[in-house]
Amino acid sequence: MRFVEKVVIVTGGASGIGRSTALAFADEGASVVIADLNQRASEDVVRLIRDRGRAATAVPTDVSQPHDWTRLVGETVRLYGRIDVLFNNAGIEGATAATADYPEEAFDRVLAINLKGVWLGMRAVIPRMLAQGKGAIVNMSSILGLVGFASAAAYTASKHGVLGLTKVAALEYAAHGIRINAVCPGFIRTPMVMERGLAHLPNAREVLAQVSQLHPVGRFGEPDEVARAVLFLASDEASFLTGAAVPIDGGYTIR
Repeated sequence: MRFVEKVVIVTGGASGIGRSTALAFADEGASVVIADLNQRASEDVVRLIRDRGRAATAVPTDVSQPHDWTRLVGETVRLYGRIDVLFNNAGIEGATAATADYPEEAFDRVLAINLKGVWLGMRAVIPRMLAQGKGAIVNMSSILGLVGFASAAAYTASKHGVLGLTKVAALEYAAHGIRINAVCPGFIRTPMVMERGLAHLPNAREVLAQVSQLHPVGRFGEPDEVARAVLFLASDEASFLTGAAVPIDGGYTIR
């Protein structure tokens, strides 16, 4: 129960890692705000949290839009009075193409959501945390924030950028009681990876087997495994940890 009387915002909280993390925060006592464009799925998560006896609400949010962040922060403070944790999780995978062939519009969209969205979130939430004198932010990067991956120029660039933003902001606000860290998951069994990413390929079964073996542990990760790391980083147990990029990758990046 590390988050009793804490208020947590989870972007992209309607599915995948965001959903699992939102439920995990609720299980440890938090009031949770789901910020996602999928309102129906967001309401499903809210219902599950309320069934656990915790407070929750859904605020439709496009993380690439500054006014959406203004509304999200305002609504959260109106309902719950404070913001203790931001999990900057929302993201998209983008197109698959060689760097010289990557569509400009697709490149811009990936960076707008995956990178600018993270910056907008910190910009919106940090003033509130400064006023409170304390807060924790966990940004979603990726193993592709640590290494390269062919045919994923925009996604890789965005996730490298998230780590840069995380380090800079961690330096700027460490003395003000705000800790800012990032998680770098490997291939996780989420709708983005399993349904929109790999499963549609003609040789999907073969590709899934090959990708699972890229992790030395020999399997895909599960959303709950990432959620547990996010909760640790957001908790007082990680009080001396800021500016870190934590791989949750089954050993992918140690090869």
